[in-house]
Amino acid sequence: MEHTKTIAADKKVVALFSIPVLVAALGYFVDIYDLLLFGIIRIKSLRDLGLSEEAINIKGTAILNYQMFGLLIGGIIWGVLGDKKGRLSVLFGSILLYSVANICNGLVHTIEQYSWCRFIAGIGLAGELGAGITLVSELLPKEKRGIATSMVAGIGLSGAILAYFIAKTFSWQTCYFIGGGLGLCLLLLRVSVFESGMFKDIQHAEVKKGNFFMFFSNGKRLKKYLCSILIGLPTWYVIGILITFSNKFAKEFGITEAVDPGKAIMLAYVAISIGDVLIGFVSHWLKSRKKALFIFYGITAIAIAMFFNLKGGTASQLYWIAMLLGFGTGFWAIFVTMAAEQFGTNLRATAATTVPNMVRGSLPLMSLLFQTLQPGQGYVPAAIITGIIVMVVSIVAALMTEETFGKDLNFLEY
Repeated sequence: MEHTKTIAADKKVVALFSIPVLVAALGYFVDIYDLLLFGIIRIKSLRDLGLSEEAINIKGTAILNYQMFGLLIGGIIWGVLGDKKGRLSVLFGSILLYSVANICNGLVHTIEQYSWCRFIAGIGLAGELGAGITLVSELLPKEKRGIATSMVAGIGLSGAILAYFIAKTFSWQTCYFIGGGLGLCLLLLRVSVFESGMFKDIQHAEVKKGNFFMFFSNGKRLKKYLCSILIGLPTWYVIGILITFSNKFAKEFGITEAVDPGKAIMLAYVAISIGDVLIGFVSHWLKSRKKALFIFYGITAIAIAMFFNLKGGTASQLYWIAMLLGFGTGFWAIFVTMAAEQFGTNLRATAATTVPNMVRGSLPLMSLLFQTLQPGQGYVPAAIITGIIVMVVSIVAALMTEETFGKDLNFLEY
């Protein structure tokens, strides 16, 4: 059950434009750069390691799954640490791990080495967003919480744009070195950030903190947790399947021009960044997280329908639709904020960190469904069926999720 508790100690509140918000945003910027870099340089790096065009698709999917499984495991590890040791400890530890892993990634010579580096990087990348959103949510007044977390995500997601242009300028090895270097530089900024007052107030309290199994010990809490995960599925269906393999879909649609999936990812994330900032203001204006979420679900559904009606289209049209898909799925900030707002202070970091990584970790399951359907349905119909299932599941989950706009976060879970 939930138990409300008034915080009487350190009640430090920060402004919308402040160091903690800036550091969380820049941290997520580097996080997204590293997270999406493989998708952008996948073909170039695997070709350089001697793989054939057919093997690139197979091994590329396998390596991406290694990264996603790392995110899944890392989400649990960092989430638990965030509630046990503090939000700042996760911000420091996660960025150090993925920075070192990315530097090592630039030194690989085999597919096995590549896979393990992405797995370790995935573990590190899992902690950044959840800890940052939790910290910002607890430091800012509830009226500005949604706008602040949207700014964090909006600025952070633009890291994909940097990754694209860096990849166009440097070798794939250097791209990984730059990502690792950016992360290590960011550690210097972390020194100026202070810990959440809400966490410090319960640090020595006799209450379970960061107990992942508490999500499964109570029916109501389990429902909230599962719904928090399922509402985010469309984002990684769009990015992990439609955008990442846009070159393959282009061939299926009869598009004769070459389509660069790296460019498609970059354009999608330009639009996602815009959407993520805008949805915070939409939510603030509507005084509702859920209404804003459903508006963006609608845009996503329209964009998916347009994507699958590209038969005989052009590369330019595909890129424009990739941007619309990105804009529609620009609800990542609100989705993670809703997860943070659902749970008490002693489970908040665990929820906010595991939920987005459970969604990222669900990509292999969505890919498996997609691949299983292909022999009987064909490539494009299999993707359509997968998309319909994902959207229906997410809409039902959103309908079952409680409204959290303006919710007081000063409570504990028992």
